[in-house]
Amino acid sequence: MNIPTNMLRLKGFRYPREIIAYAVWAYHRFALSTADVEDLLAVRGVIVSREAIRLWVNQFGQHFAGCIRRDRPRPNDKWHMDEGVPRGTSI
Repeated sequence: MNIPTNMLRLKGFRYPREIIAYAVWAYHRFALSTADVEDLLAVRGVIVSREAIRLWVNQFGQHFAGCIRRDRPRPNDKWHMDEGVPRGTSI
C-alpha cells in the first residue's frame, strides 16, 4: 500500500499517519467493518476504538476511495481466456 504524499496533514492526531492510512485503506479496499479493522490493528499491537476508525474513514475515506479507484485496472476490448474448448469436440 502506498500512502499518498498529497494526503492531508495529520497534525493533532494521536496515531501516526501510517496507522491511520492503513486502517482507512483496509476498510475501503476489502470492504471491512470498523470492528474488523479494529481487530486487524489489534493483531498488530495497535489498540484503537471503532469510533476513532469511523471518524478516520469519514474524514479521509473519500481520498483513499479515489486512490483505490484510480489504481484499479481499466476495462478494455481485449479478453484473455485461460482455457478454451473448440466447438464440436467433446470433453
